[in-house]
Amino acid sequence: MNLFRWLKAAANAIGGGLFLTLFVVFVIQITARFGFNKPMAWTDEAAVILYIWVILWAAAFIVPEREHVMFDLVWNSVGRPLRKLMRIAGNLLVGGLALASVPGTWDYVHFMAREGTPVLNLPFMWVFLPFVFLMVSLTLRCAWAIWQALHGHGLDAELTLS
Repeated sequence: MNLFRWLKAAANAIGGGLFLTLFVVFVIQITARFGFNKPMAWTDEAAVILYIWVILWAAAFIVPEREHVMFDLVWNSVGRPLRKLMRIAGNLLVGGLALASVPGTWDYVHFMAREGTPVLNLPFMWVFLPFVFLMVSLTLRCAWAIWQALHGHGLDAELTLS
């Protein structure tokens, strides 16, 4: 198994584990609140934190580029040379902005380590850390897409809603 497949499998396993944990916390929350009439504050907070992690983790590492929101009307109506230019320009813009935001994002997330969540007292740094992962991942994905476009890959396919 090559490194890319191993990393993809690890990202999927972590994402699945996060989602499973969110589901278990949600079931505990519902059972405690409606089954025993004893709501637990920690389950509300844990569910929100896990939800943030699940969404940002999936966007950063699991959801393939072709599944993200795209505007395909223009893409499907132009030829290969213009598609190449569009792909490079779009990824330079998005990847450049993501790259430029990494230091500020990290500074803010790191700064939030000084405050904790109200119930679990988990430092907010750990709550918002996956946003840093998302910005780094977006930067790397855009760099890879630019490399692919420069080498003529991924320009022939029609973008469709499926």
